[in-house]
This record gives sequence, structure tokens and C-alpha cells, in this order.
Amino acid sequence: MPTWKSRGLRGSVLEDIINRTNEKYTSNHLALIQKIPTPITPINMDHSTKQITLAYFEKKSTVDYIGAAQGLPVCFDAKECAADSFSLKNIHEHQVEFMKEFEKQGGISFFLIYFTNRELYYYLRLSEFLIFYERAIDGGRKSFRIDELCEDFFIENVKPIFIPYLDYINKDIRYRENNLT
Repeated sequence: MPTWKSRGLRGSVLEDIINRTNEKYTSNHLALIQKIPTPITPINMDHSTKQITLAYFEKKSTVDYIGAAQGLPVCFDAKECAADSFSLKNIHEHQVEFMKEFEKQGGISFFLIYFTNRELYYYLRLSEFLIFYERAIDGGRKSFRIDELCEDFFIENVKPIFIPYLDYINKDIRYRENNLT
């Protein structure tokens, strides 16, 4: 089993903002989206701080968040990127397969990517991601650049504790209805 060593608070700010967003959506009866914990087995623990310092993953995780928005099944994964190029090795094949199967069941799958160097959020539709993913499988680039992304899905109006991703789910649906890539 793979082991995990803590890297501090990596990703926790993004996760915190998403969790606050989800709380707001739930309190306004717009969506019910929950964080899916990754099951781990602790190996070492710092008893003075009561923090796990070494653990192994019990099984492969699927996505970070899953739920429903206005009756529509939704799942997504949140990723941070410190550069203008996002490495596809950050997304695993079993996650891609889960998301593809989720969409076959009528759901919406996507990634929320936070480009930390630009303080910019992006709603990456599964269909758009699959273009990059298949390019890599075919021997092409194993990453995508920020300038390759669809301008319509850079998330605007991000408040310090709120990411309006439901607006982008609606935009994603409109793209699907109009067969846009």
C-alpha cells in the first residue's frame, strides 16, 4: 500500500473555501455536496500534537466531493497548481474512470483547479480534461497549459470564502446542450 507523509496544510485553504461554499449552498437549499474522506491507516503519530505523521491509504480514493445540485448528481475533485502548467500525473486513472462512469449515469463531473501563482480558479469540465488526457495517452504532452483552457470557465467573482461553482455547472450544461467543447 502507498504511504503518505504529511506535507502540512497543502490544499487545506482550497478545501476550506470549497467546504464553506458547500455549507452556503446547503443552507440556501441549492445543493448538498459533501467532502469524501480518504480512508487512511495511521502508522506514526505525534502524540504531543495528536497529528498523524505517517499513514498508508487503505484504498484508492475516487473524488474529493460528491452530492446533488437541484436534483443533478455532481462529483468533483479539487487540485492546486503553483505554475501555469498542470501536470496530468496529479489525476489518477481510477479517478478518471470513476468520473466517466458517473457521467454515464447522468451526473456532472469536473475539477476545480486553483492556480495559486495567479490566484485564479478554473472549472475544468470532464470533456475538456479528456482532450488533454487522451493527448497524453497518445504520446503528447503530459500536462496542459493555462492558455489552453477555455476562457469561459475561469471562475469570476471569487470572494474570500466562496467559489460560485454552481454557476459554472449551469454553463457546463449549456455547453453540453449546444454540443460545444
